[in-house]
Amino acid sequence: MSDHAAEIAKVLATPAAEALIERLRERHGPVLFHQSGGCCDGSSPMCYPQDDFIVGDRDVQLGSIAGAPFYMSPSQYEYWKHTQLIIDVIEGRGGMFSLENGEGVRFLTRSRLFTDAEVEALQAAGRF
Repeated sequence: MSDHAAEIAKVLATPAAEALIERLRERHGPVLFHQSGGCCDGSSPMCYPQDDFIVGDRDVQLGSIAGAPFYMSPSQYEYWKHTQLIIDVIEGRGGMFSLENGEGVRFLTRSRLFTDAEVEALQAAGRF
């Protein structure tokens, strides 16, 4: 894998998101994220205790944020694979089943398209 491809994160978190993840981890133990594909909670990143959520056999792990693994379904990954996800926190109510519910804030997914050079590096490294 090229050094450049190793540096390209498919998912990252803002300092506010990292701080919230740490607070949730202190309260609930190890956590993980699964990018919701819609339905009840829209398309919010959902935070769960690691022991309470079963990751699907085909779910794609994009990486980790603040030490928490981050997954999404394979069909959703195909749609979003050209983007870097940036997990942030805004005021509002969290998803019904997400750990930040009741905190007065919620996780939010922002994104940016990878550059052509980043896509090429990820493809060459087998990460695309």
